[in-house]
Amino acid sequence: MNKILRPLSFSLTLLTILLISQPLMAKVYDMSNIKNRLIGEPIIHTAVEGDYFQQLAEDYNVGFLALLAANPKLDPFLLKPGTEVIIPNQMLLPYVPQVGIVINLPELRLYYFSPDENKVHVFPVGIGREGLTTPLTNTVVGQKRKNPTWRPTKEAQQRHFEEHGEYLPKEVPSGPDNPFGKYAIRLDTSEYLIHGSNKRFGIGMRASSGCIRMYDEDIEWVFNNVPKGTKVRIINQPVKMSYEKDGKQLIEIHQPLTDENEVTKDKVILTRALQRFVGTKREHWQQLIPVLDKPQGLVIELTE
Repeated sequence: MNKILRPLSFSLTLLTILLISQPLMAKVYDMSNIKNRLIGEPIIHTAVEGDYFQQLAEDYNVGFLALLAANPKLDPFLLKPGTEVIIPNQMLLPYVPQVGIVINLPELRLYYFSPDENKVHVFPVGIGREGLTTPLTNTVVGQKRKNPTWRPTKEAQQRHFEEHGEYLPKEVPSGPDNPFGKYAIRLDTSEYLIHGSNKRFGIGMRASSGCIRMYDEDIEWVFNNVPKGTKVRIINQPVKMSYEKDGKQLIEIHQPLTDENEVTKDKVILTRALQRFVGTKREHWQQLIPVLDKPQGLVIELTE
């Protein structure tokens, strides 16, 4: 059986109370003494009457699809009181330089490595839907706009007409109907933005036309705290692995980022790096095969 890392019960209870008692923003992790890549702790939420996944995603500031993957046997809309829901707040840092903004598309998370504090801020994000994939790139934070005007591109106009039989307005001013929300950050001089949204649903999902969507509270923090010129790296790492200093062998697997026309759609590729990491122990593969078939996005310790 997969071994999901769990925190001490007292810390779990205290943290859960704090999380539920106030609106959440990014998770912030101190990295000053961390030599490992493991950060955070999983939280077990006990459902009460009226709980559902979208509300829990907002309460705990995690992605909707991340909740679905971590709890595949639960009904996201009808949670029975007393049901235990895994909140995926534990993760391995992506295997990239820990500089600026890193967006790992398969896990639908944005990492901001603070240059002055040895801390990493982690946010859920929405990304491009199938056929409109958010591009992999190394770029920088460009223009920053508060209360932006939305001007649909010609491609967006044509797609909307083909899907709905009518064209979008040429521009939408700031306000409740603006899909950019209150803040927008351009990636260098490209057409791609990191922006807010006028719809809470869609954060932590593949739902945009290629831009990066964030909760309004999160994009406001990024807008105010991440300077222009900060490096931005968008990557595709569905599998993250780590040998920790305490001897633990950890792996985290997410649903691969693929489009409908790809032969390997929804399949985790057994790269040489993955095979070397897992090794030849039968027990490791017995643990891993179910997760390869249905990735849960949870940190798993390979045990004998």
